[in-house]
Amino acid sequence: MINTLALQTTGPGLYEFTRDVARSIPDEVSGMLTLFCRHTSASLTIQENADPDVIRDLNAFFTRLVPRADEPSMSYLRHRTEGPDDMPAHIKSALTQVNLSIPVQNGRMMLGTWQGIYLFEHRDAPHRREVVAHFRPD
Repeated sequence: MINTLALQTTGPGLYEFTRDVARSIPDEVSGMLTLFCRHTSASLTIQENADPDVIRDLNAFFTRLVPRADEPSMSYLRHRTEGPDDMPAHIKSALTQVNLSIPVQNGRMMLGTWQGIYLFEHRDAPHRREVVAHFRPD
């Protein structure tokens, strides 16, 4: 079974969509769920969803690790066609993941107590992002 989840972002950051994913899983079925981000400037991650400081700190870390192309430390970047956030977005996506595999038992994802599924938007402008959810029953 394959579904496409559409997510609207408002700029850089982590957007939790665990509940949307959970709704795409058939009841009382076990198997493997694969999520795939269809973009080269956004990614996926599983992170803590209890303390908002975790998300804030991750955003701050990646901003510091890979600044915009108009920062002097990034002057070596050539790809600037879509603006100073474009190539850094591709780098952040390459450093993270575009797919996740999550075991499912009896219709429920086997996530830990404080784990949530996030789309990690790396671009400055709002975007409509698509994540493909593929569920393979046992």
